[in-house]
Amino acid sequence: MLNVDAWLCDLFMEGVVPPFSFVYDGKHSSEFLKNWKYSHESRKLDDSKTEYIYTYKDPKTGLQVQCKCLVFSDFPVAEWVLTFKNCGSGDTPIIENIQAIDTKWTYSNRGEVILHRALGSSASRSDFAPVDDLMDAGKEIKLAPVGGRSSNTTVFPFFNVEAPGEGIIMAVGWSGQWAAVFMNDGEGVNLRAGLELTHLKLYKDEEIRTPRIMLLFWQGEDRMKGHNICRQFILKHHTLQKDGKPVTAPLASSGWAVCQAPIPGFEEFNKATEHNQIAYAERYRQFGLDTEYWWIDAGWFEGKWANGVGNWFPRKDGFPNGLKPVSDALKKLDFKLLLWFEPERVFQGTWLDREHPDWILKLPNNPNGLLDFGNPEALKWLTEHISGMIENDGIALYRQDFNMEPLPFWRATDAPDRQGMSEIRHIEGLYRFWDALLERHPDLIIDNCASGGRRIDLETSSRSIPLWRTDYHYFEPNGYQCHTYSLNFYIPTSSTGNGSPDTYVFRSSINSGSLLGWNLYLPNFPLEQARKMIAEFKRIRPIFYGDYYPLTPHDTSDKVWMAYQFHREDLKQGMVLAFRRHENDDESINLKLRGLDPKIKYDVTFEDTGIKQTLTGESLQAGINITIQDKPGSMLITYQW
Repeated sequence: MLNVDAWLCDLFMEGVVPPFSFVYDGKHSSEFLKNWKYSHESRKLDDSKTEYIYTYKDPKTGLQVQCKCLVFSDFPVAEWVLTFKNCGSGDTPIIENIQAIDTKWTYSNRGEVILHRALGSSASRSDFAPVDDLMDAGKEIKLAPVGGRSSNTTVFPFFNVEAPGEGIIMAVGWSGQWAAVFMNDGEGVNLRAGLELTHLKLYKDEEIRTPRIMLLFWQGEDRMKGHNICRQFILKHHTLQKDGKPVTAPLASSGWAVCQAPIPGFEEFNKATEHNQIAYAERYRQFGLDTEYWWIDAGWFEGKWANGVGNWFPRKDGFPNGLKPVSDALKKLDFKLLLWFEPERVFQGTWLDREHPDWILKLPNNPNGLLDFGNPEALKWLTEHISGMIENDGIALYRQDFNMEPLPFWRATDAPDRQGMSEIRHIEGLYRFWDALLERHPDLIIDNCASGGRRIDLETSSRSIPLWRTDYHYFEPNGYQCHTYSLNFYIPTSSTGNGSPDTYVFRSSINSGSLLGWNLYLPNFPLEQARKMIAEFKRIRPIFYGDYYPLTPHDTSDKVWMAYQFHREDLKQGMVLAFRRHENDDESINLKLRGLDPKIKYDVTFEDTGIKQTLTGESLQAGINITIQDKPGSMLITYQW
């Protein structure tokens, strides 16, 4: 296995071109950076992390470029963040085309090289769908999201480059408009990623940061080894922690059903009130439905959804006493309050727009403005206001949505010699905002919803969880299976909605968490089935944090089987979720389980029939035949040893 410390030190040696680049005063950094004043230092942060700081300073203009790197002793991983600081007496020359990584990964064996990646979210069944690009020598693959949100539509900022017998996973931590280029030159793969647009000068004492870059090295013939190392790395080092363990995505109930107009889905929570939310939460408890959070979504504020964003004050017609009576009542019912916000979008005429128009970035003929997180006064107000609500109103899970594309606002705001600055300051402000909330409220959980899953990256994953990972057709099970299948290649924690305790529908919607949008007022609501599904989910939820293996091809068709496996070596448990879709005419399928020890005997339970068998890892890997007569139908298989 590669010695990551030695690899990193070799790349950052004095006199060597480092693994990042930029253009300064019209010249590429490879021409001059190795001649700048150089220094380095290192320190051990804890038992698993060592920090290396490499500093390059221009003796002429005073521009300082610093790369703060982390190397992990428990994973084959290095990551870094670049900062640029003007230590001179005047403005710097133009800095442009900043690439947070610009280096070549050299592979050992000749053969086929594949870039494994995923689509972003576009509210479709193909959200996060896997993409495998054959990297022919000399061919460039250029990738970027849409509109300034990091996982919007076209691409997901996690990549696995597979060469014969080895690979490298790269992740980009930037919640704005990043861009990446991959090119195989026949000996190695050139990796380049950074902000899509930078052309700016820095004022005296001004400093900016760039995207975080993570590189994970893996070896073997199965690329899932790399994916599973990455999943465990993300869980340990880039997931909110509580009591030394990664935060579990919640099982939440919602009062959505009592807030709807005759056409469901259009009212969101505009009709939510103190009375109907408490009453509906009481109904969940009266029926013995053991969920953990109570989810109040968009519409609780003055002006309602969708045009009240910018009025972060509870509606007097629904919550005359504020939200605290609701959270107090929920606490007595053993619920925690989960509350929706969208602080970055400000609709015209709202409180923020009226009282602080200088905080809002605007475009002609657009009623939506963008709250400028790069404005210190705006960020301070928002931090104090939201933090105060979290404290005073008993908010346990802060849900931050973002239903607009910020890139046009950033680009329109920047002067010709400051292109990229508005975006940089906004994203820096976002991280400071979330970090402040987490520091002030150690038990807080943050949800990173952005029109459903359009802002998932290394930095947001470190601070938040995608609890509503897609705005795809609410509660449609086959699409949800596809999303679970795809996201688990890269991130182990996500959840989505569930509209029915039907076994097929429910299992299609679960990952490490789930939101239950059940209508308990329906005649003959299946209470026993609902209790059964909640209990089943709680029992198997820990297994979602194990290694992941897809057992069928990814397919959005309604005519196929889909199956995937999760395996917890530390708990000596695993499971398979298999689905026969409603247009699939094949009753049976042979599934070859993965990640098992051929010599170990596994106690296998077919949960839907109660059949128990003891089978060797060898026989399970060779394949087991399963039959589902219903279509649609599902099967849960658990095993332990």
